[in-house]
Amino acid sequence: MTHLFLNETSRKMLVTNVNLLVQRGKGILAADENPSSLVKRFQSIQVENTAEQRRIYRQLLFTTPDIQQYLSGILMHEETFNQSTDSSIPFPMVLVQNGILAGIKLDRGLESLTINTNETTTLGFDDLERRCEDSFNRGARFAKWRCVFHINEAYNQPTDIAIENNAIILARYASICLVPVIQSEVISDGDHDIYACQCALEKVLSSIFKALSDYDVYLEGCVLKTNMVTCGRRVKKKDKCTDIALATITALTRTCPAALGGIIFLSGGQSEEDATNNLNELNRPVYQEKCPWVLTFSYGRALQTSALKAWSGKRENEVNAQESFLKRAQVNALASKGEYDK
Repeated sequence: MTHLFLNETSRKMLVTNVNLLVQRGKGILAADENPSSLVKRFQSIQVENTAEQRRIYRQLLFTTPDIQQYLSGILMHEETFNQSTDSSIPFPMVLVQNGILAGIKLDRGLESLTINTNETTTLGFDDLERRCEDSFNRGARFAKWRCVFHINEAYNQPTDIAIENNAIILARYASICLVPVIQSEVISDGDHDIYACQCALEKVLSSIFKALSDYDVYLEGCVLKTNMVTCGRRVKKKDKCTDIALATITALTRTCPAALGGIIFLSGGQSEEDATNNLNELNRPVYQEKCPWVLTFSYGRALQTSALKAWSGKRENEVNAQESFLKRAQVNALASKGEYDK
C-alpha cells in the first residue's frame, strides 16, 4: 500500500500508531531475536535453548507489572508472536490488554550479496503481503525489517552495490507494510574510528530515503531504527558520550527528512549502562533543538542482560528478573527525555 493510494482514514491510522509507538519517555523492547541467536545467551546461564524455555522467558518479560509505563511497543520474532502464556492467552493479546503495541519481525534473515565479500541482502518477500495481513489481523500494529552494512575501509565497504540494493529492499518492504520500522544497521565490528561510522551512516541513510521517495512511501507513517555513531569494537579507546551524540545527530540531521515519524536506536552491542548514557546524551536540550523527531530506544540486550542473569531459567527467580527488567526500562525511559542521572 503506497502513499498515492492511502486514503485519509489510513493515513490517520498510520500517524496515530506511529505517535503511540514513538513517544518521549517510552521505548520499544526488541524481543525479536532468532531462536538460534539465543543459544549463547542461554548457555551463559546454563539453560537449554528450547521453544518452551524461550516462551517462559518472553512471558516473564511481557507480563512484568507496570512495564507499560516505560514501553510503548514490543517487537517479536514469528515464533514468539505465535506463542501464548501459561493460561493460553496469545502474547499479542497480552500486550494489547496492557496498552502496549505488538510488533513482529517480518524479514527472513540475511544472505550473502556477493560471493567474495561479507556484505549481505535480506530475504522475505515471497509471501510478505500475506504475512502482513495475517499479522495485522492477529494484533500486530507495526513490523520491522532489518538490513545491515559492514565497514571495511580497505575494501571501501559498505560498497555502493550493498547500499543501493538494501535501500531498495527497505523501500519495497515499507511500501507494503503498515507502520514499517526500517532498521538500517551499520555494524560496529572492526577497528574503524567514529568518523568512518558517521560517513557510512550518512551514505546509507541518504540512499534509503532516496529509495523511499522513489517508492512513494508515506514517511509520516514510518519509523527509522538505526545505530548510534560509534567507533569499532576493536578500538581500545572508546568514544565519549558527547562525541557519539554529536556525530549521530550530525548524521541524522544531514540525511533524515523532517516528515519521518520517529527515530529509535538499537543498542548495537553496547553495555546496558553505555546504551543508557548515550541515549541520555542524545536527548540533551542542545541536541533536541536540532531534531524534529522523537529520539528513543529499541533495545534488546541492553534491556535484557540483567533480567536474563537474574532469571537463570528458574521459575522462582521470575519476580527478581522482572524487577531487573523494569529497572532497565525505567532508566532508559528517563534517558529518552534526557533526565537520566546515574
